[in-house]
Amino acid sequence: MATTVTDSKPLDGPSVTLTIRLIMQGKEVGSIIGKKGDNIKKFREESGAKINISDGSCPERIVTVTGSTEAILKAFSLIARKFEELLEPWKDVQSGSSPVTLRLIVPASQCGSLIGKGGAKIKEIREITGATIQVASEMLPNSTERAVTISGNSDSITKCIYQICCVMMESPPKGATIPYRPKPAMPPVIFAGGQAYTLQGQYAIPHPDLTKLHQLALQHAPLLPGHNVGSLNPQAALATLTATNSITAATRPVAATAISSQGAATTEMAIPNDLIGCIIGKGGAKINEIRQLSGATIKISSSEEGSKDRTVSISGTPESINLAQYLINTSLFYHLGQQQSSHHRIQMPD
Repeated sequence: MATTVTDSKPLDGPSVTLTIRLIMQGKEVGSIIGKKGDNIKKFREESGAKINISDGSCPERIVTVTGSTEAILKAFSLIARKFEELLEPWKDVQSGSSPVTLRLIVPASQCGSLIGKGGAKIKEIREITGATIQVASEMLPNSTERAVTISGNSDSITKCIYQICCVMMESPPKGATIPYRPKPAMPPVIFAGGQAYTLQGQYAIPHPDLTKLHQLALQHAPLLPGHNVGSLNPQAALATLTATNSITAATRPVAATAISSQGAATTEMAIPNDLIGCIIGKGGAKINEIRQLSGATIKISSSEEGSKDRTVSISGTPESINLAQYLINTSLFYHLGQQQSSHHRIQMPD
């Protein structure tokens, strides 16, 4: 949540401009936009707030609401009421209400003020508004912001938004804020006729970068014992690149062991703590992409005190394991670059 003040007038003064950001899923966004944009047009006109929604290439969308305090509160009241209408069929019979849940994005440097000493402030907000409010302990991926989840009926949510705005105005963000930006979902990938395609809706769109990777793999096909280019499937072809990866020569014996075995297998890689982030990716997007492309099962151990590395366990067919190793190494290589890669090596267990 960002706030901009043009002068020192009270919070509800006309020259105070607030910007509040929310995280929403596709279906939630659809209810805000409405058929042919009717809902969002109505919300903008009735509230006077600017309401913008990030592009639709990501599962998560960012909804940005900007305006005076009055406009912000009116916009949230309209949004919450719309969600209440949608939840009406599933409302609680005993309470007679259907609680609405919203996820706000707040700079981590402001979350301490929102919680208050010993949790006093957040407790006060709960009591005043009747809403449930929770501040995430972890920052959102690749950002210095946290999610603040509020839940209740439309009236309690609007009151809660007002209280949060008051806190944010009294305690501006400290230092630079790195905003949270959802990462686009990785579309399914298929290989056919020597070309790579990503599936988008009902269409297969050519993917030049993956095609080059596929063709390069075919050039190295003889590295796989007992196979030839004609009989090699795309996964197995890509897997051979593991043996030529320039990040670490230690990958070679492990790849050879996996290829010589039959059926499912498991191997492990030790990744330095300071590099594990580029393997996991924002919100787990990179590791999910590697799982999807390789077909392997990949698990990452929790961080242990005193340990400099995290263990990555890879299970599956020999080809899927090798491809997963290659993709992991490629991510590291891209992250470090040629110069840095000589200082950081992946150590493979014996």
